[in-house]
Amino acid sequence: MKVEIMQWLEEWVVNNCDGDWEHSQGIQVSTLDNPGWSLSINLEGTILEEKHFEPIKIERSDTDWIHCNVQETTFRGFCGVRNMHELLLMFKRWTES
Repeated sequence: MKVEIMQWLEEWVVNNCDGDWEHSQGIQVSTLDNPGWSLSINLEGTILEEKHFEPIKIERSDTDWIHCNVQETTFRGFCGVRNMHELLLMFKRWTES
């Protein structure tokens, strides 16, 4: 269920709030013009900061796609307009692996 991933993300953020991370790091979500989504999660100061992430590139169609990687200390994800749930699940699976 899509609500569950949002509840998980809320808990992940709560668990990483330490009085500093939430002020200068955090999560940014924005839209792309193709259309799609952009997700940026700063991992600095989290247990994921130095964890290896194998880049993912899935292209099923012009509207059904996901690209994600970690650059420096930031998880970066981009996806089609209907793929945000799947992108968040990929982030969740990586955090739990």
